[in-house]
Amino acid sequence: MTWLVDADVLIEASKHHYGFDFCPGFWQWLLDRNGSGRVVSLESVREEIEQGHDDLKLWATGRDENFFLPPDEATARALARVGGWALSRPYLEPARIKFLTSADGFLVAHGLAHGHTVVTHERANWPFSPKRVVIPHACEAMGVRCCSPFQMLREEKARFILESRP
Repeated sequence: MTWLVDADVLIEASKHHYGFDFCPGFWQWLLDRNGSGRVVSLESVREEIEQGHDDLKLWATGRDENFFLPPDEATARALARVGGWALSRPYLEPARIKFLTSADGFLVAHGLAHGHTVVTHERANWPFSPKRVVIPHACEAMGVRCCSPFQMLREEKARFILESRP
């Protein structure tokens, strides 16, 4: 299984749960799992992250296309299917446009094209809101597995152990 990580996972991790200054193990874990092909993200996610001016931007800039995958033909074909779904649902036009032109639509399409699990902090918005297309709804409609980063970490049996200090 390959985990496909949304920008919000990396942003929230850097600002809150797994700051670079106190939990470097999380960031090393991502790189280790990327090295074995189990954790990836997309170039469009890196582009969102690079809008900031912080440690996460520096970290993302240092990653190559093995971590932040470039668009490919299979994802482009799947994006047409994802777009068709978004257009067939009762979303407002600005919501559709934002979803299909941001990393969100590409994440769902890449997950569909390559059988990856999309990892995001987004949750299904019930009751339904036409103002925002959320990743979990799109994933469900497309048959793409979607989960939280905490579920990913548990399934991977990630362990961030405190180092011994004299």
